[in-house]
Parts: sequence; structure tokens; C-alpha cells
Amino acid sequence: MESDKIRDSFNKLIKENNLKPVVFHSLRHSSTTYKLKLSGGDIKAVQGDTGHSEAAMITERYAHILDDDRRINAEKFEEMFYQQKEDEPSGAKTAELLSVMKKLEESPELLGLLKSLMK
Repeated sequence: MESDKIRDSFNKLIKENNLKPVVFHSLRHSSTTYKLKLSGGDIKAVQGDTGHSEAAMITERYAHILDDDRRINAEKFEEMFYQQKEDEPSGAKTAELLSVMKKLEESPELLGLLKSLMK
């Protein structure tokens, strides 16, 4: 199908439904962003779906969009590491922290995403 036909049909759909005007490529961008969010930040899986040759393209182009998730993650981090429950021994918190650190060591992509989100 010719790109003009796709663009015209897309623009017609936008106009008929009183939607915010965007370019067709925006659908690809949105799809990638939501795949990144739904996969829990599995950059390699999203990279495979999108066909990007470099994982950095995913983190540089799409990770910054997830600001709400950054806030939620910061709240969870604070709750998990700084608000110890009275009935929970401090060793349990240490074990949880060590578990998270091990996961980060095993997944350079996850560590990279975490670093990019903390900027």
C-alpha cells in the first residue's frame, strides 16, 4: 500500500474522532514505550520487537518517557529500604537488598535502565 494512502486514512481517522494530530510513526513510538513499561524494562525483548540494532536506542529514546514509573519506583525503593517494619528483623531487609543487587549485577540492561532513570 502506498504511504500516501496510509497517511491520508490515518489523518481522516484523527479528524473524524477529534483526536490530537500526530504522525503515523507516533504509533510505533507509543507501542515501544508501552512494551518497555509492560515488560518491566526488558530492554532486549523490546529491542527484538522493534528491530533496533542497538539497545541504547531503546533506553535513549523511550526510557525518559516513563516519568510516572520513576516516581513509583522511587516510592517503592524508599518504602522497601528505609521504612523497616517493626516485626521484620533487619536481616530480612539486608537479604532483600542483596537480592536486588544480585539481579542488577546479572542484568546489565536493567542496571543501565536504572542509571538512565535516575539521571
